[in-house]
Amino acid sequence: MAANFWASSHYKQLLDQEDVEAVHSPDKEKGITLEEFKLVKMHMANYIMRLAQVVKVRQRVIATAVTYMRRVYTRKSLSEYDPRLVAPTCLYLASKAEESTVQARPLVFYIKKQCPDEKYRFEIKDILEMEMKILEALDYYLVVYHPYRPLTLFLQDAGLTDMTQLAWGLVNDTYKMDLILVHPPYMIALACIYIGSVLKEKDTTSWFEELRVDMNVVKNISMEILDFYDNNKGILEDRVNAALNKLALKQ
Repeated sequence: MAANFWASSHYKQLLDQEDVEAVHSPDKEKGITLEEFKLVKMHMANYIMRLAQVVKVRQRVIATAVTYMRRVYTRKSLSEYDPRLVAPTCLYLASKAEESTVQARPLVFYIKKQCPDEKYRFEIKDILEMEMKILEALDYYLVVYHPYRPLTLFLQDAGLTDMTQLAWGLVNDTYKMDLILVHPPYMIALACIYIGSVLKEKDTTSWFEELRVDMNVVKNISMEILDFYDNNKGILEDRVNAALNKLALKQ
C-alpha cells in the first residue's frame, strides 16, 4: 500500500472526463452510444453491489471492485471484455486485494442462484481466466484510495458526525458514476459533505473556507452527483439488455 494518495498509482492514473467517457471503436462499430456505455457500467456496478451483499464483503471491497471495473473499460471495450463476466471477476479480485477473500466456487454458486439469465452464468475457469486479463488491463496496479476515510475525518473536524449516514450513502452512490477515476477521493468526500450540509441546512461556509480547497471543483462534483440523481431515477432493464445484445457477447 502506498504511503499516501499523492504518491500512489491511483493518483498517477487519474483521468480527464473525456478519457473516461470515450467509447472504444469496437463498441462504436456495434452501435453502442455514450449513454449506453454509461448505462452498462452503472448496471454492472449495481450487479457487483448485489453479489457483494450475498457473499458478505465490506463496503470497501465493493468500492474497489467497481473501481477496477470502471478502470478496465477506460482501456478495453465492452465487446472484448464481457461486462457480465468482468463484474463478478472484479469482485473476486478486489476481495483478495482488500484481504477479504471470496472464493471462486461460492461466488459462481451465488451467481447461478441469483441470475436466472443464462448469459450471466459462468464457471470457475471463466472467472480465473478473466482475472488474469483484468490484472493485465490494470497493469497490475491494484491500490485504490476511497473517500470513506477522509469523509469520516472531515465530518469529525466539522462537528457534523450526525450527518455520517447521509454522507456515507452519497459516497456509495458516487460509485454508480466515474468520479473515482477523475477526482481525488478527498474531493469526492467534500462534495458529499457539501450536498449533505445543504440538504440538512447546516452552514459550513466558514469550515470550507478554512480548508482552502477549490470550491468550484467541490461544487462541480456536487452538481454531477445531483444531476445523476435527476437523470437516473431507475435503470430500465430493457435498455441495458438492448445495449448488451448489440455487443453480441455470450449467446
